[in-house]
Amino acid sequence: MPVKLVHIGYGSILAANRILAIISPESAPVRRMISQARDNGTLIDSTYGRKTKAVIVLDTGHVLIAALQPETIANRIEQQQME
Repeated sequence: MPVKLVHIGYGSILAANRILAIISPESAPVRRMISQARDNGTLIDSTYGRKTKAVIVLDTGHVLIAALQPETIANRIEQQQME
């Protein structure tokens, strides 16, 4: 089975089959999760200095932050699955 890659903004690409959840970073528990991942060394920052708009939880235990809206990333994944 080929790996489906999804563009998550500003030149970053992610394996779609590794994604468990795509969430908004607005709530306090999500911000705490980002802070804990940063402390543990499991945070992947793909914002390139821009504002964090999506938090992607991976099946490896890593937390990835991206500068695209969660809906945009989800639509890109859905679009790829239809191909």
